[in-house]
Amino acid sequence: MKQKLRLICLGCWAALVVPLLHADNIPDLFLHDGLSLNGEWKSIIDPYETGFYDYRREQRDLGKNPSRSETFYLDVKPADAGERVEYDFDTSPTLNVPGDWNTQRPELLYYEGSVWYRRKFDCAALGQAERAFIRFGAVNYRADVYLNGKKLGTHVGGFTPFSFEVTKFLKAGANSLVLKVDNKRAKDAVPTLNTDWWNYGGITREVKLVVVPKQFIADHRLVLDSEATKVISGWVQIAEAGAGEAVELVIPELKIKLSALTDVAGRATFQFTPDKLKLWSPETPKLYDVRIIHGQEHLTEPIGFRTVRTQGKQILLNGKPVFLRGICIHEEFPLHGGGRVNTAEKARQLLLWAKELGCNFVRLAHYPHSEAMTRLADELGLMVWSEVPVYWTIDWTNAATYENAQSQLSDNIQRDANRASIIIWSLANETPVSEARTKFLSQLAAQARSLDTTRLLSAAMEKTAKPGAPNVMVVHDPLAEIVDIVAFNQYVGWYDGLPDKCGKVSWEIPYNKPAFISEFGGDARQGLHGNKDQRWTEEFQADLYQQTLPMLDKIDGLAGFTPWILVDFRSPRRVLPGIQDGFNRKGLISSEGVKKQAFSVLQEYYHKRAEAAAAQPK
Repeated sequence: MKQKLRLICLGCWAALVVPLLHADNIPDLFLHDGLSLNGEWKSIIDPYETGFYDYRREQRDLGKNPSRSETFYLDVKPADAGERVEYDFDTSPTLNVPGDWNTQRPELLYYEGSVWYRRKFDCAALGQAERAFIRFGAVNYRADVYLNGKKLGTHVGGFTPFSFEVTKFLKAGANSLVLKVDNKRAKDAVPTLNTDWWNYGGITREVKLVVVPKQFIADHRLVLDSEATKVISGWVQIAEAGAGEAVELVIPELKIKLSALTDVAGRATFQFTPDKLKLWSPETPKLYDVRIIHGQEHLTEPIGFRTVRTQGKQILLNGKPVFLRGICIHEEFPLHGGGRVNTAEKARQLLLWAKELGCNFVRLAHYPHSEAMTRLADELGLMVWSEVPVYWTIDWTNAATYENAQSQLSDNIQRDANRASIIIWSLANETPVSEARTKFLSQLAAQARSLDTTRLLSAAMEKTAKPGAPNVMVVHDPLAEIVDIVAFNQYVGWYDGLPDKCGKVSWEIPYNKPAFISEFGGDARQGLHGNKDQRWTEEFQADLYQQTLPMLDKIDGLAGFTPWILVDFRSPRRVLPGIQDGFNRKGLISSEGVKKQAFSVLQEYYHKRAEAAAAQPK
């Protein structure tokens, strides 16, 4: 992933003046070399948003002459001994970036509100032919960004990257960059007020400054058109370019070296058929180093090539049926203080536990996980369900809420379009059926398909009991007609009766599509033991899995499942003392990283499934 560029700034970063920025027309820049801005940042907790609003509740950055004394983003010192300034970043405590604030300081564990972040830096002048961007991996939830006391922009959404151009706003010499980060929940937000996971606040993923030429590689995409023909198609987008710019595409291992000229929109297109192409799969997660060259700029990205589609009630990977042996994962780590996953090492450990379990698939719930997670899934051979946080009770009739959801979905697809591991884009989780909801999700589905036709669409729907037949479970949802896979959550034996009910249940799923169980399971406190009929014990959880798996095997068209969940995770909804203590305990691994009995039950089942699949004729 090397790119040759000249970094002219030591410890510097900033952002573009854009209101409510969306990633359209702004490059992702993940692959571009840059200057890391991770580390300690000064911080001020501001629950009344004193630094943002005056005492009349007027937004300070909308005024022409904001008060120096209380306007935090100005980052000033008293001009003399008599000037009143009621804040001081220099003497304030620090927070680590990337990282959530909840697990860094005890008083912030449950905090929902605004925290100000500041980083000072010295910067040299940019060259005439250079442009500078600052890239944030994610900030939860709203980020208002200021450079040297000037409003640069606002980004809304806690799980997708965003970049601001700073070419015109960097100063030679000293600079001050300030963010107001606000993680308050809201009815019209995505996710909305009510969730079953922790609302981690802060600059939760990496930040870097990137300097590029005036015309630079802004985006690219390569896809395998067909596993039969081995034709690969793709394009490279050059920012600020018109027609006639030369772009090279090189894949050394496949002996591919192609040149193309950009069209009037700055896009160069490619199509080729390599010899002896090895397809990406969980068994052989082959990645090729793809090099893109434009002028003096060189980018390299590992990319795998595979196809995925459905045929009747089967999912086909590279033209062959595949059973998805999965597990759900929250982007939360059980060790070293817990909290939001903020390093590639932590992401790797979660995926290695999934591999140890026998998985070939993971559901990354309930929001886009980091680039590290999806790129490691490419490397480790784990297929991925990638989801946006349209969760439970979204404000279905609010146009701004829809635009927010669509932006997060679009940003997620743009970011991970070249990940071979991702085979499913998920639109939602457990959303109650209504006309407004179905219209909302249908529009999201159309947006996803307009951006990417190479992957499957799904959503975690819900099952119900058939009227008059409490042991007959049905899935009737108009969304099932739109998506490619009929996925649904079910908790027979936990929220619906006890584990012995599993043996009495039958299923009616009236769609000629693959059926997928996106959640099942039950809670257990690791280390709590008793009889298998004693709720909250490891034995109860293990027995629930033992009785659930044969029930699911009887579902016609079953294409896989992702039990809930790999690791215990924090949730303010879970308050039972001595058992939950603020954690959802459905994990197969505890919040201390210890495996529960049910881990072995599922592991044995998956190993048998894998052995049976390996024994099938090729």
